[in-house]
Amino acid sequence: MSTQNLDSADLKGVVRGGLIREDVMNKIWDISKIPLPLTDMIGSGSAKNEYKEWTTDDLAAPNPANAVIDGSDATGNDTRTGERVGNHHQISDKVVKVSYRADASDTIGRAKELSYQLMRRQQELRRDVEAITMLNQGSIADNGSTVAGLVGGLPTWLKTNTANLTTPVGYNGSTGLTTVPTATVDGIALTETLIRDNVESIYNQGGDPTVLMSVPGVIRKVSEYLFTSSARVATLMSDQGKSAEKATALGAINIFVTDFGTLKMIPNRLQLLYDALYADPSLTADFADVFILDPSYLNHCYLKGYQTDALAKTGLAENRQMSVDWSLIVKTEKSQGIIASVNPNLAMTA
Repeated sequence: MSTQNLDSADLKGVVRGGLIREDVMNKIWDISKIPLPLTDMIGSGSAKNEYKEWTTDDLAAPNPANAVIDGSDATGNDTRTGERVGNHHQISDKVVKVSYRADASDTIGRAKELSYQLMRRQQELRRDVEAITMLNQGSIADNGSTVAGLVGGLPTWLKTNTANLTTPVGYNGSTGLTTVPTATVDGIALTETLIRDNVESIYNQGGDPTVLMSVPGVIRKVSEYLFTSSARVATLMSDQGKSAEKATALGAINIFVTDFGTLKMIPNRLQLLYDALYADPSLTADFADVFILDPSYLNHCYLKGYQTDALAKTGLAENRQMSVDWSLIVKTEKSQGIIASVNPNLAMTA
């Protein structure tokens, strides 16, 4: 014994686990339960085929020379066909296998292990869809054999309102696919001019952007910049009212009012960083896209929505597969904008 009396160390030291009962909180603390900022703000729809198509159209630019002679015959033809575009669906899944004994055991923080695993993997599946939506991933058709179908991610659709992209392709009418663009420069510093130019470009096309979305590091750099003397936009201040409550220091900006739209700045913790995937794979720095969005022109589309299926039993276990057959609908790419390959570690400038 460690002392002349029997103490807790002696009880813990008894062979095969000791004699003191474990004191474990019957709750699981989770820091990764993160909202889905993009999914929550865009619409959803259904599909009848794995290749979902829609049409786009826009009005011709105003014609300042539009004048005809009184009584003259009609000439020319001003009809326009618009464009037919489409995106492939992608099947994403999670598989759960829990033994009968594991499900029957008295576990910490959950009543039944199978139910807990299904709930958690369902959350992961939705997070995957959120991240893939913003991924620089070109669309691919599923061949039923060796190639899984891929959704064309948002960056691969944008070709009109872009910055730091080299000849973005967007949707290719000949192939029916979207193509991965390349960045002009990997890891640029975000500037106020780039944001304002992008918003103006969207506005000139007829869009009304309301959201600036990127990884948390980029959003922080925007907020910090708006407090600088270069920005001439925000001022550091504190609430000095007569209330008995403590004064609140205001040290962040989450709304950026531009000449052509009011942008709500939304950090997305599920948006993936690029390890120079836009260009040189030998680089190791992490870069992110900055999206300027009009959410009303974006949709998730489901051929088969989120569902859980029981798999065949092969032993003493319950097997489940959760899946979703989904795609991204960019109703018109002219309503969205992108500033590609921004380095979140560089300060934003004018």
